[in-house]
Amino acid sequence: MIYVDTSVALAYLLAEDRKPPEAWWRQPLIASRLVEYEIWNRLNARRLGASYGDRARTLIGRLAIVELEPRVLARALEPFPTPVRTLDALHLAAIEFLRGQNQDVELASYDTRLNAAAAALRFRVQLP
Repeated sequence: MIYVDTSVALAYLLAEDRKPPEAWWRQPLIASRLVEYEIWNRLNARRLGASYGDRARTLIGRLAIVELEPRVLARALEPFPTPVRTLDALHLAAIEFLRGQNQDVELASYDTRLNAAAAALRFRVQLP
C-alpha cells in the first residue's frame, strides 16, 4: 500500500513537471485526513478552489483515508529520530499507525525533509 503525501497529490492536481503518471493512481493508495485539509488549504490560498475543486474531490475520493484518531495524534507528540515539522509528524504518525495495524506501507513524497525522517524510521520511500 502507498501512503500519499500532500506534495504528490498537489503535484498531480496542479500538473507540475514532476508528478505521478495517471496509471500510478490506480494502485491501492492511502493518506491521512490531513492530506485533504492540506490540498484544500493550498488550492484556496492560490484561489484555485473553484477551478480545481472537482478534480481535488475526485483525487481525494481515490484515497483510503486514515483518520487523525487519538493514537495517531498521541504519537505525533513524541520525538522522532530527526527534527520534523508539525504536519510531517502527523504524516509519520499515521504511517506508524498503519504499520502497527500490520499494513505494509510505503511513503510516496517529493518532500526531502519528510523523506529523510521517514528513512530514519526505516520506512520505504518512493518518488513516483
